[in-house]
Amino acid sequence: MADEMEIIIRGESHFRPALSRREFLTRAGTGFGSLALSFMLAQDAMADAKSGPKSRYNPLSPKPPMFPTKAKSVIFLFMYGGPSQVDTFDPKPDLDKYHGKTMNTVLQNVGEVKTFGGGGNAPLMRSPYKFQKYGKSGLEVSEIYPNVGQCVDDICFLRSIYGDSNNHAPALFEMNTGSILQGHPSVGSWVTYGLGSQNQDLPGFVVMTDHRGGPIGGAPNWSSGFMPATYQGTLFRSSGTPILDLSPGEGVSAAEQRSSLDLLAKMNEEHLHSNPGDSELEARIGAYELAYRMQAHAPEVVDISKETEETKALYGIDSARTEKFGRKCLMARRLVERGVRFIQIYSGGGHGDDTWDAHGDIVGNHGKHAGDTDKPIAGLLKDLKRRGLLDSTLVVWGGEFGRMPISQGSTGRDHNPGVQTVWMAGGGVKGGTVIGASDEVGYKAGTDPYHIRDLHATILHAMGLNDMALTYLYNGRFQRLTENGGKVIKAAFA
Repeated sequence: MADEMEIIIRGESHFRPALSRREFLTRAGTGFGSLALSFMLAQDAMADAKSGPKSRYNPLSPKPPMFPTKAKSVIFLFMYGGPSQVDTFDPKPDLDKYHGKTMNTVLQNVGEVKTFGGGGNAPLMRSPYKFQKYGKSGLEVSEIYPNVGQCVDDICFLRSIYGDSNNHAPALFEMNTGSILQGHPSVGSWVTYGLGSQNQDLPGFVVMTDHRGGPIGGAPNWSSGFMPATYQGTLFRSSGTPILDLSPGEGVSAAEQRSSLDLLAKMNEEHLHSNPGDSELEARIGAYELAYRMQAHAPEVVDISKETEETKALYGIDSARTEKFGRKCLMARRLVERGVRFIQIYSGGGHGDDTWDAHGDIVGNHGKHAGDTDKPIAGLLKDLKRRGLLDSTLVVWGGEFGRMPISQGSTGRDHNPGVQTVWMAGGGVKGGTVIGASDEVGYKAGTDPYHIRDLHATILHAMGLNDMALTYLYNGRFQRLTENGGKVIKAAFA
């Protein structure tokens, strides 16, 4: 009860109306990073004139977990577009047996087969890929993921995850925020809200999208929703300047920055004196301070020049095919080392075959995306393990939904929210295990079905957070990530 009350009190501390300086900041025209730099200069001057620097509320200060746990960070590998479970990590010999037959002749009481693109009566289609057993556990993995296959003894496969939407945007929102509607805080926001960050010089929640574009729905997938913006994901680029507008604007002199930010600092300080304890305003001031510190620390994260050639090769950075995703995975490890709480990496961007959305040709589509990600993902798991970081890092792999066991066209597969495979590694997870099962042909969750909200409850549990107690007061109600109830998949933990 005490833990629950503590979290409720945290929620109340953020329940304030928004206080905008938008017009002033727009007219200042110096960019977020340069505003931060000038603010710090102004703050230093004010501190010299007073008895000392004023201590302020910092919403990203580290907070203890609700109960002892191994995991301290999360890396979520998001395969945008919907990877096919029966072609990656859920082998189905019955698909070979029943290839070419209609589903309702194979499954009992299957009813109407609803698909996104129509063609619910299309025949079952065997996987074009062979599966092979790996590791001491002997778990089977598709031939398109041979390097990940080498890591199965560290992986727990959840083969019975299901969701509520067969459309990309609401399914993405559900996997990222727990709701098919946009406007809710993402999982990364809930984790940083509950635990803060172990690094005060970098964002607590970092997102890296695919080089081909972002997912459908865009920023609401990593939004803080009705929480303060402090908890939203920060987009990082894997090369060059990691954050846009972090550096001072071109042609803006130090004197101009100082002049505009002296005024901003004075306005904020005066307003804070008249509104003591206003955590929203203090959080906004803290954001400027963080932006200033990031000018020095963020570029160092993406600078992999000091990594060994062996390490770069482990992630596939030495190959044009795997370089882009491999670089993001290596950055994720570097962010974890520096105490960043939640990192999300997208494979697939934009639309169509630039994502895992294999409507036309499962071989061409999944062969491409698995080939881009297999070695980097395995490299991440192996590198975390050899550095002693895997136990304290929960790695999650999945997409917004699975795919149908029936064919679309001749060689493609349609969306399937009825079941998908998600896997977890590290963070106290029991490796070399399989939990749940889809039906004979991979159409619906069968044995031990788990909803996406159960996956969310499990991620929070791994981080030492009780999903029932982690609440935020909004519109007169204590909101939760697992709003409609979540069940921790306890069998996933050692």
